[in-house]
Amino acid sequence: MTATQEPTSTTVSNEELEAELARIEESVARSVANKSYEERLQTLSEASVHQHFDAFVDIAWDDPDYAIDHTDERWVLPAVDILGATDWYQSLPKDEQIRVGIYRQAQIVKVGLQFEQILISGLMNHAFSLPNGSPEFRYGTHEATEECHHTQMFQEFVNRSGQHVTGGRWLFRNAAPFLPLAARWVPYGFFFGVLAGEEPIDHVQKSVLRAGEDMHPLLRRIMQIHVAEEARHIGFAHEFLQHNASRLSRRERALISVAVPVIMRVLCDEILVPSKQAQAAMGIPDATMKEAFWDSPRSQKFLRDLFGDVRMLAEECGLMNRTSRKVWRAMKIDGRSSRFRSEPASAAA
Repeated sequence: MTATQEPTSTTVSNEELEAELARIEESVARSVANKSYEERLQTLSEASVHQHFDAFVDIAWDDPDYAIDHTDERWVLPAVDILGATDWYQSLPKDEQIRVGIYRQAQIVKVGLQFEQILISGLMNHAFSLPNGSPEFRYGTHEATEECHHTQMFQEFVNRSGQHVTGGRWLFRNAAPFLPLAARWVPYGFFFGVLAGEEPIDHVQKSVLRAGEDMHPLLRRIMQIHVAEEARHIGFAHEFLQHNASRLSRRERALISVAVPVIMRVLCDEILVPSKQAQAAMGIPDATMKEAFWDSPRSQKFLRDLFGDVRMLAEECGLMNRTSRKVWRAMKIDGRSSRFRSEPASAAA
């Protein structure tokens, strides 16, 4: 049995979920406050020992309540989903809303697990070059272990959904074997890439959980587990980037400052925007694609909100300058930075 059983309920209230998400963030923040970098990583490592999940122990896959029924209206996309909020989707017959809803959830999960496979490989590449005694080795391997469970959890969901999703676009899938090499040769850029993949999914899942709508208990359970452990993973990336920012040369700082917003936007689109194949499978009209990704005022705000925490981090690392701000604006992901990690979007808009 894994060391923790939190969060466990599949029927908790919106207030309880909000409190649980806040508790997770507060726990991570408190555990690393007023400590050296090495002490912070030690604390994160110990937390991984005492609070972790197993994909096939902590999810009751064969529980009848977790069965995926293609007539279950709880698979209808919630209004907080950028596609689910479109007039096109809301005008579909209920059975078609369910079909599209299951496919979209499976597609996002598939891209997420592909990203995490790249992350695992990158963490191993990074660990390979670390000296004896490095606290980054221990925490990085803890994180890789947890991400392996996430890929198992995500793939099992895809399998049980019955959807023939391919995940990322052709270029992303074929570049995947080479992307982890960045972790060894340009680790600072790699860990910003980590956030480019983790922050959008984390933001979306927290938004869905906070909305408190009647969602399928299996999907809720998967999101609860993922959000709980991603708090540590995102925390580590922030710690690594803040700790190493002072070591950047002026040239490196200039290059990374303009590369970060591009990396954020490219990987965000890979995860959240349906590929041509996925668009065809769901039957999404071109006009709806443009509206949802990212032409409408609502979707543009949603896109900006995804990166409030990353903008805050870029400022803390000295990566916000006149030129880089123009790139953030060109990528349409500029805006006010968060005041603290995971500040709700409604307050940070």
